[in-house]
Amino acid sequence: MDAARAGAPATATNITADDRLARIAAAIAEPARARMLCSLLDGHARTSTELSVVAGIGPSTASAHLARLHDEGLLRQLAQGRHRYYSLAGGDVAAALEALLVVAGVQRTPFVATAPDRLREARTCYDHMAGALAVLLNDHFLAAGWLVEDEGAYLLSAAGEERFAALGLDIAALRGQRRRFACPCLDWSERRQHLGGALGAALLRLALHKGWVEQDLDSRALGVPAQGRRRMLAALGMAGKSTPKVRAVSPT
Repeated sequence: MDAARAGAPATATNITADDRLARIAAAIAEPARARMLCSLLDGHARTSTELSVVAGIGPSTASAHLARLHDEGLLRQLAQGRHRYYSLAGGDVAAALEALLVVAGVQRTPFVATAPDRLREARTCYDHMAGALAVLLNDHFLAAGWLVEDEGAYLLSAAGEERFAALGLDIAALRGQRRRFACPCLDWSERRQHLGGALGAALLRLALHKGWVEQDLDSRALGVPAQGRRRMLAALGMAGKSTPKVRAVSPT
């Protein structure tokens, strides 16, 4: 008799595909956990507190459910300062949930950001750019193949190194700094990733130097002049692409 079916603990050597499917299905089948998973289909990460509200359960119960989903490989935990955010573990999980929603005939509720517009559109995050504009740039760098995800960090491809070097960035010097070279940083307003690390900081310095963006004197908000936005998109191979609406700033 199959050891797993006989009641032996499931291990990498005795678990079967149908056993694994049953475990995953059981994890999804609990209503609170299903609501948590479906709320994450929009690609935005959420805290355990937010997910407990979505699921209509208490924080301690939510933590137990999230641990189950994480253990089954359905969720990824992201650390950002003192906070812990949860997102779907990958595209395969999202595709499976989408297929189940089609069968269920249910449409999911879209994510609505609650941060002030001036900060949500473009701002600094320590020494790099954040906000909707930064998330858009990060998406472009990944889609263009300039950045490659690698176990919580970003690798710079040959094409990416050539493109960023052409902008005047000293890639060797950035790699020599005593900090992470490039990494995804969870955006607190968009709940998606923007570019952090030495490369992200260098890109912000470049944008400020070239007048693509302008730093507020009394806040973290970044203004993006229309002309600066056009020059930035052209330099980054994004000419013709739409960008998030940002507040207007007169050129200096």
